[in-house]
Amino acid sequence: MNVLLVYAHPEPRSLNGSLKNFTVERLERAGHTVQVSDLYAMNWKATLDADDAPARDLAEPFRPSTDSRHAFEGGTQPADIAAEQEKLRWADAVILQFPLWWFTMPAILKGWVERVYAYGFAYGVGEHSDRRWGSRYGEGTLAGKRAMLIVTTGGWESHYGPRGINGPIDDILFPIQHGVLYYPGFDVLPPFVVYRTSRMDDARFAQTREALGERLDRLWETAPIAFRQQNAGAYEIPALTLRDEIAPGRTGFAAHVDGAGAAS
Repeated sequence: MNVLLVYAHPEPRSLNGSLKNFTVERLERAGHTVQVSDLYAMNWKATLDADDAPARDLAEPFRPSTDSRHAFEGGTQPADIAAEQEKLRWADAVILQFPLWWFTMPAILKGWVERVYAYGFAYGVGEHSDRRWGSRYGEGTLAGKRAMLIVTTGGWESHYGPRGINGPIDDILFPIQHGVLYYPGFDVLPPFVVYRTSRMDDARFAQTREALGERLDRLWETAPIAFRQQNAGAYEIPALTLRDEIAPGRTGFAAHVDGAGAAS
């Protein structure tokens, strides 16, 4: 299988750097083909701006969605964007690896998403009608592929528990897993989260590698998070709210998961 690892950490000698190297070695040893987009090493341009639509009408204001669509459809995107899109087409599975900084992904990785997920490539696709509201949330151009997060954080696991001060880790990662990954069609696997990274000694690092290796070995067998598909009947269209009989009395992120599929 083909695996794309999109990696966002500025220090190659970090814990993340070691886990990235381990991930590549483990997957390749199992016979998979791996490409790595090391965003800091690539000096990835993080800002989506008018330079990403070089053929746009300069007499008009820059419109990120509209202009990205024209650039995508017209083949005028910058080469770095087109190259990452081609990697996504090639991949059977995508891993996003990053440290949790201020409750989300580093800005350089967010910028990768904003620039690579062009209109017409990752969103704005499919029929919009009173029966369907586009091909998204379980459908879309990246459907049939798997995705997983590898995340490190300095906080204790209890800090991200159901009653933890930082909020449940599944809630914190929901915008990434449900929005960035499930929206364009990925089957999203439960994340691999490493807590309390400042207390990583040799013994714990060995345990972490072993646990990560087991997850990587099961990349194609692990059941994905059971997010509800948008166009499968659970949602009123075009309001895109859950039907009254679906998850009655439940609100928030958890209502959009069928059962207990959001285990970490």
